[in-house]
Amino acid sequence: MKIHHLLVLCITLFFSGCATLTKDINVNTETAPGASLADYKTFAWIASAQIVNDPHGNWEPPNFDADTEVKFLLLKELRDKGLEETMRNPDLLLVFAAGVDMQNLEFVEDPKTKMSSLQQMPKGALLVAMIDPATRYPVWVGTATGDVESGRSNEDVRKRLAYAVKKMLADWGKPAQSRY
Repeated sequence: MKIHHLLVLCITLFFSGCATLTKDINVNTETAPGASLADYKTFAWIASAQIVNDPHGNWEPPNFDADTEVKFLLLKELRDKGLEETMRNPDLLLVFAAGVDMQNLEFVEDPKTKMSSLQQMPKGALLVAMIDPATRYPVWVGTATGDVESGRSNEDVRKRLAYAVKKMLADWGKPAQSRY
C-alpha cells in the first residue's frame, strides 16, 4: 500500500511541476470556416524556421536550437495526427515563426500593497500556420504566447515548447466547435 501512495505522490509532483512550468502559456487556434481538417493527409514546409536571433541568451539558452526543436515537435505531433510530410502535391503548406518582445510592459500587482505598477515583462510567441496550396489561404492557425525568463535550462525550454505545440494541435482533425 505504501508503494501505491508513493507512486501517486510522484505522479502528482511531476504533473504539478509541469503545470507550474507552463502555467503562463496561452494557446489559441482558429480553423477556417468550412474547413475539414480531417480531410488533409499530407503537408510540406514552405519556409525554413523563423525564430528570432538571440545572441545574448535572453530567452533561448546557449547551445539550444529552438528552430530545430519546434520543427521536430511539429513533425511528431502531425505524424501522430496521421499527416505525412511530402514534397509532391501536399494537401497543406506548413510554416512557423517565433519572436520575443523584450520591451513588453504589463501591470503587476504588489502582493503586500495590492497596488499595480507597470513593469517590463518580456513575452514570447509561436505562430504555426497551415495553408491550402490551391487557394493560398490559411485553413488553420495556432498561436502560443508565454513569459520569457532568462536563465531557463535547455530542458525547461524544451518542455515549454513541447507543451505549447502539443496543446496547439490537440484538437487537430476534430470537428470545429461553434463559437455562437
